Formats: sequence, C-alpha cells, structure tokens
Amino acid sequence: MREKELRLALVCYGGISLAVYMHGISKEIWRLARASQAFHAGETPAAGSQNIYRALLQEIEEETGIRVRVLVDIIAGASAGGLNGVFLAQAITTGQSLEPLTDLWLDSADVEALIDQDAAPHSSFSKAWALPLVWAAAGRSASKVDETVDAETREEVRRKLSHFIRSRWFAPPFGGERFTGLILDALEAMANGPRGARLLPEGQPLDLFVTVTDFRGHPERLSLHSPTEVVETEHRLVVNFTDHGKPGDTLADPAELAFAGRATSSFPGAFPPFTVRELDAVLEKRAVAWPGRLDFLKRILPRRFAVNAAEDAVLIDGSVLANAPFRPAIDALRERPARREIDRRFIYIDPTPKGYLGGGGRALPSFFETIIGAASQLPRQQPIRDNLEALAERSRRIERMRSIIAALRPEVEAQVEALFGYTLFLDSPTTTRLASWRNRAQKAAATKAGYTYAAYAHLKLTGVIELIVRLLYHAGDEPGPGQWERIQRRIDPAVAARGLDTSGPSVGKGASGTIAFLRAFDLGFRIRRLRILARRLGDLEIDGAGHDFGDLREAIYESLAAYLDRKRTDLHAHLQPDVRARQDDGDALLDKLAASLDLQRLDTETDARLAAAFAALPKETRRPVLLTYLGFPYFDAATLPLLQGEGLDEYDPIKVDRIAPDDSRSIRGGGAEATLKGIQFNNFGAFFSRAYRENDYLWGRLHGAERMIDILISTLPETIRLKAGRVAAIKRAAFLAIIDEEASKLTASHGLIETLRTEIG
Repeated sequence: MREKELRLALVCYGGISLAVYMHGISKEIWRLARASQAFHAGETPAAGSQNIYRALLQEIEEETGIRVRVLVDIIAGASAGGLNGVFLAQAITTGQSLEPLTDLWLDSADVEALIDQDAAPHSSFSKAWALPLVWAAAGRSASKVDETVDAETREEVRRKLSHFIRSRWFAPPFGGERFTGLILDALEAMANGPRGARLLPEGQPLDLFVTVTDFRGHPERLSLHSPTEVVETEHRLVVNFTDHGKPGDTLADPAELAFAGRATSSFPGAFPPFTVRELDAVLEKRAVAWPGRLDFLKRILPRRFAVNAAEDAVLIDGSVLANAPFRPAIDALRERPARREIDRRFIYIDPTPKGYLGGGGRALPSFFETIIGAASQLPRQQPIRDNLEALAERSRRIERMRSIIAALRPEVEAQVEALFGYTLFLDSPTTTRLASWRNRAQKAAATKAGYTYAAYAHLKLTGVIELIVRLLYHAGDEPGPGQWERIQRRIDPAVAARGLDTSGPSVGKGASGTIAFLRAFDLGFRIRRLRILARRLGDLEIDGAGHDFGDLREAIYESLAAYLDRKRTDLHAHLQPDVRARQDDGDALLDKLAASLDLQRLDTETDARLAAAFAALPKETRRPVLLTYLGFPYFDAATLPLLQGEGLDEYDPIKVDRIAPDDSRSIRGGGAEATLKGIQFNNFGAFFSRAYRENDYLWGRLHGAERMIDILISTLPETIRLKAGRVAAIKRAAFLAIIDEEASKLTASHGLIETLRTEIG
C-alpha cells in the first residue's frame, strides 16, 4: 500500500455578498477533510456528500493501491474570503462543525439585519425625493430591477433596496458593532455545536493568514545607499494565527478571531472602518473578557502598540491591497512537517473570475464607473500572475534538481561502490555501521569535489547561521529588524570563535570546528538527505521494483518529522530570557540552542530506525536505496547551489487549482452569470434576498463538491485511472446527496431544488 497526502493551501478571495457562496464551498472542503479523517480512522461513514467522499477514498485505495489522506493546513484569505477562512480554520483545528453557521449566513447576511439602527430610515418618506438620483448614479432603475431580478423575489428586493438606499448618506449604512457581534455569535454557535477530532494529525500545524488594510498606515524604515535610511508608510497588514500542530479548544481567543474577520471584511463604504475600540465596546456590552488583549495587539500592531496608539489604528477591507494573498501562504511552506509522500496544491477560490467591471466594448466608462473602479474595484482585480510565476519558478527549480539528480546518479553510485567495494552490500547494516559509512562518504565527497566543495560548504554554513538567527529571533519574540540584527551581531563572533573561518578555505576541508558546529546545528542537511531518500523510494515503486518499502518509508518519515519539528519556532520559546538578555555572550546562547535542538540524539534514533529498515530489505532492493543514502553528500553539493541555499521542505512541485463558477460545468455551464444571484448590484445582490442567499449557498456546495472530486482524482499518477464513467457517476451521487440534504432546509428555493434535480438527471 502506497500512502500519499493531498495537502491543500487555500487562498480565498473577496466577494462581498458572495461570502454566502464561499461558505458553501468551504463546507465541502471541510466535509472532504472530515471524510478523509473518518476513512483513515476506520469510522462509520457519515451521511450526505461526506459519505460520497469517503467511498471515493476507499475506491481509490482498492483500485489503485494508493491510500490518500486529505489535509487542509494553510488558509489565507481577504475580505469575504478572509471571514470564511477564519471559520474554516477554527473548524479544522478544533474539530468544531461548520453546520451551525449556515442558518446564520442565511438569516443574518441580510441588509435589514446589517443596517445600523441609527442609519435606518425612520419612515417610508425618508429621502424619497432622492431615489431617482441614487438609482441613476448606480446605473439602475425600476425597469432594470424588473429585467435582472427574478419575478418571485422582485418585491423583496425592491423593498430592501429602497430601505438600503434611504438609509443615512455619507456614512456607512451597515453597523460595525452589529457585524462584530454577528461574528462573535457565529464563533459561539460553532463552540456550542457538535464537535469531533482535530482534522490534522498532531504535529501538523494549521496556519491562517487574514489580510487587512491599515488605512492611515504605519512607518517602516528602509535602508538605502543614499540616504542611508528612509521612512515609508506601509498599509498592508497580515493577521496570522497558528495552532503549532497541537489540538485545542480554539485557534485563538474568539475576540482575536473576530478582530481578524471584522477587519478584513470591512468593505469601504458599506461598513465603517474597524477599530480596537469597537471590539472593546462589543466585548464590554457582552461582559466578555479578553485576557490576551495586550499580547495580541503588540504582535499585530507593534508600531502603534509601542506608542500606546493601537486603539487608534483604522483598519479596512483586506482586499483593497491584497485580494489574493498568495505570499503568506507560500512563506508558510517553510515549516511543513512530512510523514509520507506529498501532493501539495494551492487552491484559490474566486467567486467572480470575470471581475466586477464588465461592460466590454469601446464605450468609455461613466463618471461613477471610473471613480468606483479606480478607488475600489481595479485593485481587487489585479491578476495573480506574479504569484503564479513565483510558484511556477519554485516548481521548475525542483524539477531541475530532480533532473540533475537523475543525471548524476550513475556517477555517484559508481563513486560509492568504489569507496566501499562489495562488502557494503554483504554486511548487515547496523546503527554503528551506518553512522560510520555515512561519515566516510561525506569525507570522500568533500575530497572528490575539489575546490568547488568550499563554495558549497560556505553556502551551507551561511544557511545554518541564518536558521540559528531565525530560531533565536522568534524565541525572543521581539519583532523588528533591529532585533534580528542585534541577534546576528551576537552570533557571528560566537561562530567565529568556534574556529569557523567563513572567509577562508578551512570550512570546506573538514576542520574539526566546522564538523562539530554542523553536527550541532545543520538541520537542513539532515532533512534534505531524508527527502532524497524518500523520493528514491517513490521512483523505485514507479519503476516496479516489486518490493514493499512500507517499513523503510515509515522509518524515513518518522525521522523526518522529528527533524522538522525542531524547526518549529515555539519549540524554543524557553530561550526567550536568554535571547532578550542584552549581554554579548553569544557562545552560551549557541550552547543553549544546540541543547534545545538536540540533533545528535535524533541522529542516533534515526540511524537505528534506518539500519533496521535497510537490513530487512532484500539485497537487490537494498543496494539502490543505500547508494542514494550514502551518495547524498555528492548530490547535495550539486543541488544546494541550485536551490540558493534554502533547501525545500516539500520536495515535489506545487500544482495550482482554482474553484470558481466557470470551472464547474457538470450541472450547468455559463459561470457566475448562469448560477449566482449575488453578483447583482456590484456583488451586493445576496444581501437583498434570502432566496438569493439560498441559491448561492447551494451552488457553492455543488461547485465545491465538483471541484474537490476533480482535485482528489487528479492526485493519482497519470498512468492510473478509475474505470470509465466512474468520475461522472461519483459527481452525480455527490450532487444528489447535497440536494437531498438541503431540500427541507432551503425554504425559499423549492423551485431551484426541482430544477436542479432535473438538470442532474
């Protein structure tokens, strides 16, 4: 049996009232993650689409011999996507259910529930004289509503739209405190609802990133040649959370999650800007404590906190500057643990891939279109080409590395065989022998590489020092470039005092000081060695080696997980007092970090696991595996410069998938225009009708189910396919399960339910 993890990093765009549609998608992603957990735990199948997903995982295993585990471990979102990301992350890390949110979305995402009490019109005659002007400015009229709004919901939309337009002018109509309260209500409903196990294995962190726009900005210092320093105003802000791979009752304090959700979805003009004072007022009215308030504000708003002005920060919609937050999700890849083969996917959820502006042709935009587009819509629609190109370049580097390794393999194997002769493959590997063989191979690689080895060793050493500084920086928990530089100034002379001359040739010649230092701190080398060994196992399985490498694979990934765990910044938090101390004793600080890493103990445990697994292999399959393991120093000298010294935690290229109405055509083509109601009134449409919200929520579930099935099937090797017609049959079963589940709950959508049954067939 071959095990594989399908790891999903979600990037969730904004969409205003299409947040309801995104809730439907989020629900299917969550259900697939729950189905995967149930499948691997051998639990009884659940009802609805979750049962279909579990049956599909079972069928994949039976038909292909591949046991797939689906994990959602990175979520980044902006605006409506950020708010949905908060709820999804909370469900994944705590085992809470998303089900209680559906009624809240359908009931509360309504213009009459969101309008601030002070903004609501006091009578039917309030500002009635200005209605024609407002409708004209918005490009709407009574006849336009008749053309675009369904007949059965026309009266509801007219009434609520009139109510909305006649609310206060030149101030946001929606209530900020009311919205914050609704988010807290949603988190409370999740906490009080049904609960299962955490949807990630222990040690696998869940990271959430929510973008926010700091309206007034905060100063950031930049170093130049001339002048030496300038100050610019930074408006981008990322509110981040992590559970460090540990189960818990909540991802963060509900007040902090509400902070992130309310701030990121503060759409300009509709909601007032968010402030800490608003959250404080809501918590005070509810008599709810926020014990970690100061620590949170110091972490998220460090510049303002330092001058006692965190309460004055004005925060607005995260999608203004970062509607597609790929960058924090990409950066989060650096600390991913690995226990088996990984298929990493970046999935971005875009409810309106054709954008808001529409109106193609040669006609010039109107006065209002120009202003609204420049101020709000155009920044949100900026293409994600830069992000995709960064991911593609990363994948190309991995592919180049793998090609180089394949090309070098014959020469490396010849070098290893010449070094050890044939006794290597006759003697049973033991812990002591494995360590001895490995050290001998590393010395031989340094000698054979000649003068080029010095450049490789310098690169490796600087990477190790950078890791040391990064771990100590996070342990100290004092943000800012000044703190990083202060730690660097303490570490550099301490490293030099240990005999590491980074400017001379000794670093590449196996000097005793260098060897001792790398044995204490070179975490990356150990991780890369295990990853190349895991990749070799995969290649041998694909080539039909005819042997079960299960025991060796478990030994590799168990050891890999232990090393990767040492990169967790929270693991070294006990060093905080030592890092914050102002004395210049960097040598003592290095000793304490080395003890915290404890790599030599891990080395001994790893050697014992691998030796036992190697010894259990037949000689004909042990040979290519041992050649790769002992030949790793040769491979690393060639590939580390290609990877620019960083190495890669997840060894395979990244694939990017999209979930959007345009990509889901099994039931109905035509994209958002043919399926979604919330796109009306510049994506505010779902605020004006419960029927619209039910429509978009249901289509979100259907589109989410279709795309998740597509993505799950695509993780299979190209040479393996399910039986003809099975994918279509599985999708149909999922669609009908969703329809059956929702038919009695969506009280305003009976006609839609029947239409969909006919279309599904």
